[in-house]
Amino acid sequence: MDFQTAKTRAAELHKLLNQYGYEYYVLDQPSVPDAEYDRLLHELIDIEAEFTELKTADSPTQRVGGDILEMFNKVEHSSQMLSLGNAFNEQDLRDFDRRVRQAVGDDVSYVCELKIDGLAVSLRYENGLFSLGATRGDGTVGEDITSNLRTIRSIPLRIQEPLTMEVRGEAYMPKRSFEALNQAKAEKGEEPFANPRNAAAGSLRQLDPKIAASRNLDVFLYAVADPGETGVTSHSEALDYLDTLGFKTNPERRKAADIEEVIQFIDGWVEKRPSLPYEIDGIVIKVDSLEQQRKLGTTAKSPRWAIAYKFPAEEVVTTLKSIELNVGRTGVITPTAILEPVQVAGTTVQRASLHNEDLIREKDIKIGDQVVIKKAGDIIPEVVNVLAEQRTGEEVEFNMPTHCPECESELVRIEGEVALRCINPKCPAQIREGLIHFVSRTAMNIDGLGEKVISQLFAEKLIEDVADLYKLTKEQLLGLERMGEKSVNNLLTAIEASKENSLEKLLFGLGIRHVGAKAAKTLAQEFDAMDKLMLATKEDLVAINEIGEKMADAVVTFFESEEVRELIAELKAEGLNMDYKGPKPVAPEESNSFFAGKTVVLTGKLEQLSRNEAKEQIEALGGKVAGSVSKKTDLVIAGEDAGSKLAKAESLGIEVWDEARMLEELTQN
Repeated sequence: MDFQTAKTRAAELHKLLNQYGYEYYVLDQPSVPDAEYDRLLHELIDIEAEFTELKTADSPTQRVGGDILEMFNKVEHSSQMLSLGNAFNEQDLRDFDRRVRQAVGDDVSYVCELKIDGLAVSLRYENGLFSLGATRGDGTVGEDITSNLRTIRSIPLRIQEPLTMEVRGEAYMPKRSFEALNQAKAEKGEEPFANPRNAAAGSLRQLDPKIAASRNLDVFLYAVADPGETGVTSHSEALDYLDTLGFKTNPERRKAADIEEVIQFIDGWVEKRPSLPYEIDGIVIKVDSLEQQRKLGTTAKSPRWAIAYKFPAEEVVTTLKSIELNVGRTGVITPTAILEPVQVAGTTVQRASLHNEDLIREKDIKIGDQVVIKKAGDIIPEVVNVLAEQRTGEEVEFNMPTHCPECESELVRIEGEVALRCINPKCPAQIREGLIHFVSRTAMNIDGLGEKVISQLFAEKLIEDVADLYKLTKEQLLGLERMGEKSVNNLLTAIEASKENSLEKLLFGLGIRHVGAKAAKTLAQEFDAMDKLMLATKEDLVAINEIGEKMADAVVTFFESEEVRELIAELKAEGLNMDYKGPKPVAPEESNSFFAGKTVVLTGKLEQLSRNEAKEQIEALGGKVAGSVSKKTDLVIAGEDAGSKLAKAESLGIEVWDEARMLEELTQN
């Protein structure tokens, strides 16, 4: 076969295999036998082996898994991947509907979709070609799992139009694939996966894409990251548009004219749920109109225009074998039920929080009881009640201790609180839990320093406080279990990199009572530097919007501690940044920037800044960044491959800048 003949035949095979694959994996309506598909695929493999220049990124042969990866790289999403608020009953749904109608009026409709129990993913396409796939991560930054997502045959490697866009969806493991995988693991004597969700997540985080390819995963797409780019005006239109591009969306969706139709849809699926070939754990309800979604906006974590209804939890009976006490980083003593292992909602449960002594007394829980267990929101195991009628008389009443189980200090109950608390600042359990919090993703985000490594370091007395993390040596780390040269080098690099974090990360990591991630950022923006915050009075703090008296007292008390001041000095000596690095919000009337008071829309791919970075800088100068172009838009900034937003801006006569012009203006401020 000569090159031209091979090229023509390869193009024919591309077209046929993509068509057959779409029919089989997306439409679930195969038109040819599997053997015919396999025959054509092997023909294409042979052609590409002989004429390697014909092997393209969108070839159907590129789904079998490539080379083994060294690690997963971090990826910044073009816009934040928010999580959803939850509804657990009809009243929660009606409250959601009431809030929506109060904000946008009574003329509102919803879209109901099945909530797939899988792993949220983001897919990026450049000129119609699948270029990057990532996990949700913390919503802003995920992990690049492109190689593994390529193995999912329902993900198109090339879409029907040469668009540059980002879409979101849920990767999942069908029940049939899950059963086959666990059967294979059992035959090898390996521990089975607890549920399809864990199996899907584990498969997509394999460094060897061939393993992911063997797991037969699937995906449903449920959103366009920036639907304004597509010209659609509603979520239901966006889903239909995804269908036309060749994406797989879930057909079991419905538009609902009001909350009554939403509730009817949910009631129907409570009964039909077991008949599905995949797991769902609820129903997602979204306001259909994109304009109404824009008006409703979002909180720091979730959209106000969507909610996830979680199905009633499955309840099972098991034996409460003992009660274990855990000391948290704030000194709170939490009793935990140790249970006879039992399957609940697809996972094996052996532990359940009992929260506090009052709950144990209220539910009359005794060691040895038969107890009813469920998972709150299908996630967190809890003891619902005791089967007192099944008692034999051998059950043992449980009494909370008077002294800390870790350090033997006397426990106290602070007025107004139900929890017993250890107030010894040198309690090893509190120090260990505080260290785990300090290195967590939402705090200092030190990769490789998980709970197990922290516990090892603490047990070996290599660390006693957070400052000790920055004194660790390669020799010390190599002496730990399961820590090789490469792992140690990566960990030391991550520790060094964390020194450059902005002040809010450090503040949150220090674990000041009542100060969450959002409050930490507010404090960092307001005071700019650690030294200024340490000198702040209660009056200074309560004058800040969102900082109440309880939080202000906690901050002042924290920094009055001599131990805290010594720790801050030690961290400074180790080279940790003590300043706020992010943009500081400016009210439009206080800014002399061009952007002050302007509504700006970003579109296309930026080269110098990510969209989030550009958004932060513009908002820091008093501007407002919107998601879609309208008559109220003052300026559109267009990067490469700008789409419908640019066209709409030009049709409305709105001023358009390129990235260079934007950067020029940003650097003048």
